Amino acid sequence: MPAIASHSVLLDLSQPAAWAKLRDLSLAPHYVPGLTGCQFHPGATQGVGASRRVLRKSGQYLDESVVQWQEGTGFVLRLHKGGNDSPFPFREASFSYALQAEGNATRITLQMRYSLRGGRLMELFLGKAFNKVVRQIAENLKVYYETGRTQNPDMAVSISNIDVA
Repeated sequence: MPAIASHSVLLDLSQPAAWAKLRDLSLAPHYVPGLTGCQFHPGATQGVGASRRVLRKSGQYLDESVVQWQEGTGFVLRLHKGGNDSPFPFREASFSYALQAEGNATRITLQMRYSLRGGRLMELFLGKAFNKVVRQIAENLKVYYETGRTQNPDMAVSISNIDVA
């Protein structure tokens, strides 16, 4: 059974307005700490099969591919590096975004599901850190979506298509 890190925030946006931002997969560097840019793999940029490479401050990267897409309400990204391998320390990992209307506002729930190569003990050891990261992403997303102000000082806009063999 995978471990789960989850956090939700209430956005001062209607669900259609929140979805208009969420569906734009190029926006993640504006609210995910440590990202410096985003490049799309060839093909779709939305929907199942869309795939991006997010660039990190350390010079590293992470690939994220859409494996589930519910128009208007959310999607699930599989986290990997290149081909099919999950990046260390993950055995497998996914990240989901889900929207739910609450009156004139919208609740967004972010959830990272993962299993680690070090097993359950490693998941217990790192669980608090993963919860903190997911909470920070959600809080940054809220401010960015509501104000349009980038919450990531490391970001240098880099959005393009890449050719990954």
